[in-house]
Amino acid sequence: MTGRSILLILMLAIAMPSAQESPSAKQPPFDQILDLYVRDGFVYYRALKSDRAKLDGYLNQLAAADAARLSRNEQVAFWLNAYNAIVLRTVIDHYPIQGHASAYPSKSIRQIPGAFESASHRVGGRTLTLDDIEKKVLPEFHDPRVYLALGRGAVGSGRLRSEAYVPERIETQLSEMVSECTSRPVCAQIDRGNNKIVASSIFSWREKEFAQAYGDKAPAVFANRSPVERAILTLVEPSCSLRSVSSSPRTPSRWFSNPSTGR
Repeated sequence: MTGRSILLILMLAIAMPSAQESPSAKQPPFDQILDLYVRDGFVYYRALKSDRAKLDGYLNQLAAADAARLSRNEQVAFWLNAYNAIVLRTVIDHYPIQGHASAYPSKSIRQIPGAFESASHRVGGRTLTLDDIEKKVLPEFHDPRVYLALGRGAVGSGRLRSEAYVPERIETQLSEMVSECTSRPVCAQIDRGNNKIVASSIFSWREKEFAQAYGDKAPAVFANRSPVERAILTLVEPSCSLRSVSSSPRTPSRWFSNPSTGR
């Protein structure tokens, strides 16, 4: 082997990244999980269940974390990721779901008894249910956009991203979730023909928070609309085109779809 060949091999060895330096290895654990198993908001639960060690390890880390010591943006990202990770684990713990409760589809997460309201989880140094995170923890941030970022395992809920929430991008990520939600008819839409606002039940469940944050930002012409309707109008079409919707609501002026009955 000539000296030039040896030099070329050495140069290639230096340029080639090791397996430890691969892009995926540099990703945070939950980012890797979402990148691998979530596409267009849908989760490959079967594959995730067969490769669940990383998810279990991530949740073990969250259990011991001292969330109270984090900055606000760090806490928002922490609790959104924790909620979404717990939902994923809840589903794969019972996958494949084949329930018989007539109120929900047979494969819905709602077929898992107490999935949201009873099953407790150790996270951030606290013992909480999913409902506790949504109703006790997230309201402390006074930003209703966080409710659109929750992947409840249902088609009509917030759409699970293929990336984790991170403190340095949390504002952009939450704004993107609003745009994503209002672009899907199952989440929010304006039915001009029937003068209705059609929206996910997320808005009715957290009506007070949405109304407080956005209800006063709709044009004055919509003063006769309810606060949550004004909030939805502001989110869906924050422009002068809102005036194409009547300011005097007919009955019924709105209805809410239920995201908890999804797959």
